[in-house]
Amino acid sequence: MQTTDRGRAIVLGASMAGLLAARALADSYAEVVVVDRDDLAEDDRGKGHSETRRGVPHGGHLHNLLAAGLIAVEELFPGITGELSAAGAVVGDGTENVRWLVNGTRMPKPRSGLPLLSVSRPHLERRVRARVRALSTVVFQERVEIKGLLTDPARATVVGVRVAVGEDHRDLLADLVVDATGRRTRTPSWLTELGYGEVEEEKLTVNVGYTTQYYRLSEDRLVDEVSIDVGGSAAVPRGALCAKIEDGCAVVTGYGIAGAYPPRDTAGFHDFLKSLAATDIHEAVHDQEPLGDPLTYRFPANLRRRYERLPSFPDGLLVIGDAVCSFNPVYGQGITVAALGARVLREHVSRPGAVAPRTFLADLAARAVDHVWDLTTGADAAFPGVGGEPTEEQVAEQAYLDRFLAAAARDGDLLVAYARVAFLLDPAAALVAPEIQEAVARASVPTA
Repeated sequence: MQTTDRGRAIVLGASMAGLLAARALADSYAEVVVVDRDDLAEDDRGKGHSETRRGVPHGGHLHNLLAAGLIAVEELFPGITGELSAAGAVVGDGTENVRWLVNGTRMPKPRSGLPLLSVSRPHLERRVRARVRALSTVVFQERVEIKGLLTDPARATVVGVRVAVGEDHRDLLADLVVDATGRRTRTPSWLTELGYGEVEEEKLTVNVGYTTQYYRLSEDRLVDEVSIDVGGSAAVPRGALCAKIEDGCAVVTGYGIAGAYPPRDTAGFHDFLKSLAATDIHEAVHDQEPLGDPLTYRFPANLRRRYERLPSFPDGLLVIGDAVCSFNPVYGQGITVAALGARVLREHVSRPGAVAPRTFLADLAARAVDHVWDLTTGADAAFPGVGGEPTEEQVAEQAYLDRFLAAAARDGDLLVAYARVAFLLDPAAALVAPEIQEAVARASVPTA
């Protein structure tokens, strides 16, 4: 239900987190202004899978929208899954249509009912942006540089932003400003300048490098499958994902952790795929037509900013998406966490009265960030060269996970339980529930 007594909200950044935030705000504000430095109208006309705009330099690489994120996005934009599918995105079952290889072992493919959508990042973002543009309360201001926050004289409330269009500086007033500008957000420095102190940061260095190649895929490849996932491990700290996307194409992203980077040329990339714990992706694409040159990207560290721990925080300002927490992209969680954050935002702005930033930020941490951060950093810490010496608790947890995955290779129900956690539907604690531990023990008993 629309709350018309709220005037204007401004969203900084028109990437996925910003678009989802704009949708979450649209029913509660008379006007939502999305501000971005890029020429989005030009990007609207783009069609290439790997054509990226300046604000999304990693957009050409494989991106996942995990089941929890797909459900949240469908809540915000009813019917968008069908719309994307009709436009060429590939849909399926999250376990039945995925060839999952763990430690070189092919996992079972039970039907789980978990939704799966495979689509290139540029195609997804353009479709979502089109839906946001169609909202009557949303307007875009493009090719605009964000210069800083505007506050009241006491610096207790953010009342807008200062922007620049070329040499022309303007003040945009608002009842609420939402920062969705990503990992390079300037909100921490703005808060320090305003007297709120330094934002606590948590960081885990992973030094991930990845290379992506697109292919024209023949019909005899990945029959009845949407994707192949060859996971990395402590023994082999590199892996790859191959996914069918729109227009009969496939995208393959290979990654290496702690410096084990894939090469930047197609021949070297194929050799890299062949060196993984399983050669399934190499066999699927090595003789297929490559589309364009390989793309490369480097990601230094998982980074979390603990805004919710500041002793005070200005009214009228919220932060969301990668501006709060930026995860190792190998796990494909970023868009899903942005969607979960937009769900939290929608709930908070739909309540009567002004949004309480500290309450929102604490809720965002608890419902969209905490468990994902623990999952990601826990998985990364298992790789050599990441996180220092593991604690006894971490060693025990990894030993149990190894037993669990070995058992899941024999028990499809265990694989579904694991997928529900990996797809951010269930907390990691679900994997140590008594009935799950009993199933692991049963599946671990050697058969005669």
